[in-house]
Amino acid sequence: MQNDFTALDRFDQAILAVLAEDGRISIADLARRIGLSKSPTQARLRRLEADGIITGYRALVDPIRLGLDHVAFVEVRLTDTREAALAVFNAAVSRIGEIEQVHLIAGNFDYLMKVRTHSMAEYRRVLAERISTLPHVSSTSTYVAMQAVKEGGPLAAGAIEG
Repeated sequence: MQNDFTALDRFDQAILAVLAEDGRISIADLARRIGLSKSPTQARLRRLEADGIITGYRALVDPIRLGLDHVAFVEVRLTDTREAALAVFNAAVSRIGEIEQVHLIAGNFDYLMKVRTHSMAEYRRVLAERISTLPHVSSTSTYVAMQAVKEGGPLAAGAIEG
């Protein structure tokens, strides 16, 4: 299985960059954009999927248009950070739909979460009834985002090429 970006040639990198912009592009258009014929492009795409480099396709939904414009970042400190406790916490946190992202952090706290809700009142409920009751949580600190200046990663920004 390939797991090293440097193992990808320029065509593989181009496929990833184009798909990051338009995941619904046809194979024919993708082939034209990267400068290969259809068959090798399709074979490369299948290999990138089989190797787990491309993990899936999904619609990008505008959360603001759905009324999910309240974003909070939550620092979480745990009472226990042994592997078994982290595994229990990870399993429990993955079941909370309002939590968009969770990262284990090396620093003064253990996890950083991105939580998206409709309002501050809804966020307070999620914090009190769901996040604070997660296994091994000792404390939380919340930071409310006023504006998203940039979202999306290097693939969405086209940084994979070059």
